[in-house]
Amino acid sequence: MELDPFQADALRELGNIGAAHAATSLSQMLMSPIEMTVPEVQAVDIADMHNYIGNEIAAIVVFQIQGEVADGGYIVVSMPRETIVRLTNQMLGTTDADREINEMDQSAAIEIGNIMISAFLDATAELLEIIMLPSPPALAIDMAHAAFESIIAQMAGDVNDILIFNTELTSEAPPIYGSIYMLPKPELMQQLFTMLEDLMTPLT
Repeated sequence: MELDPFQADALRELGNIGAAHAATSLSQMLMSPIEMTVPEVQAVDIADMHNYIGNEIAAIVVFQIQGEVADGGYIVVSMPRETIVRLTNQMLGTTDADREINEMDQSAAIEIGNIMISAFLDATAELLEIIMLPSPPALAIDMAHAAFESIIAQMAGDVNDILIFNTELTSEAPPIYGSIYMLPKPELMQQLFTMLEDLMTPLT
């Protein structure tokens, strides 16, 4: 689907509100100031997803969207190896940045993904005055493209479009990047756009 300028602005605002909540939660966990922004939002046809996902090794943390949006789809946070290793080092005060992802990094990825997505959905739900909750997380360490193919296969054609919130995290170190992918079922996609339009109309 093509986002019109209004939809793109609304989703970017939604993403930045969610990112700000996620950054606050991460800052508390890492005991270090973190800023998180969503400079870009894209809506991508699921058939074209391969054009937007690389083949780098990444930590993929997957949640189902629950709450007042019954069986609403999935939300996924993808963190390249460099990102998760750097965040783990920051959590533990270690400095080995060249290692492969290990069990310590996997535990950190689940915790960081859980905090980010819980805060993101909390902010979204608060803004739209609905209840949105994440399921317990599932973790995959794989090439990002292969991991998403597996997720998409499980959805059996229930999702048409993917919303990509490209995120930038800035802390004491240089910026680190990741993405939040929302795979909403068509009913949830329509619900989100309707609520955002109702929310933003009085402001225009």
